[in-house]
Amino acid sequence: MKLSLTAWSLPSCTLKEAADISKALGIGALDVGLFYRSALDKKLILADPHVAAVPLADLGVDVPNYYHLFGDGLAGRNLALPGTLAANLRDLKQVLTFADAAKIGTVFILPGIINPGQSRADAAQVSTESLAAMGAIATGFNTTLCFEPHVHSFCESPRIALDLVEQSGVKLALDYAQFTCLGYRQDEIDPLARHAAHIHLRQAKMGALQAKFAHGTLNFPAMFGTLRAIGYQGALSLEPVHQDYMNTLFEDVLSEIIALRDCYTAWSEEN
Repeated sequence: MKLSLTAWSLPSCTLKEAADISKALGIGALDVGLFYRSALDKKLILADPHVAAVPLADLGVDVPNYYHLFGDGLAGRNLALPGTLAANLRDLKQVLTFADAAKIGTVFILPGIINPGQSRADAAQVSTESLAAMGAIATGFNTTLCFEPHVHSFCESPRIALDLVEQSGVKLALDYAQFTCLGYRQDEIDPLARHAAHIHLRQAKMGALQAKFAHGTLNFPAMFGTLRAIGYQGALSLEPVHQDYMNTLFEDVLSEIIALRDCYTAWSEEN
């Protein structure tokens, strides 16, 4: 396991500045996406993925993950929206080509929301079909495709997430905080760890997607032990954020990043 830092944790920083902060903190890896000042050029990724990959080589850090949205926000062209699959598959081929060219180990996407007129079961059926088709395409690439269950998606319980993994064959980008916020105990989330291709780390508690490190309920040493026991060897990406989504505006992001880093470092040095 190796730490990384999400670029969207530092909304005022350019991509280079975020990479330099990761290096200064001794992390040396950066997850990239489409948000804030560090945003990648989505149009270029889709038009010329090899050219889009070139600037990442100059960052001087590993890039273990790219977070892709097919449309705008959580709703746009989401995986549970009927009629979007053909366009999303076309884009996915370009995205995976970009990831391979940039030597990015994983690409994560979102499973979709409950769209107007849908039930949760309706959304799950459409998303499962979308993910299965996407997973089939991803087998032709080196990067690993994964999806992140999240608050406000149709995939809001460990049971639904596990069903989606088993029925689609696509692995998880697992953020324990998403389930903790919704009231699930850590031991109820642990069975998902063996299906994870990527991990996000931030503190949380029931009703709060993000909490200060000392005020949340997630037991990180226990989490690290679970991941080691199932043989997880991917990135642990530090993801405290400063954004309006779920009112995650009130933590000192840099202090939270360092607290998580130090927690993992202390645990790993003893193991």
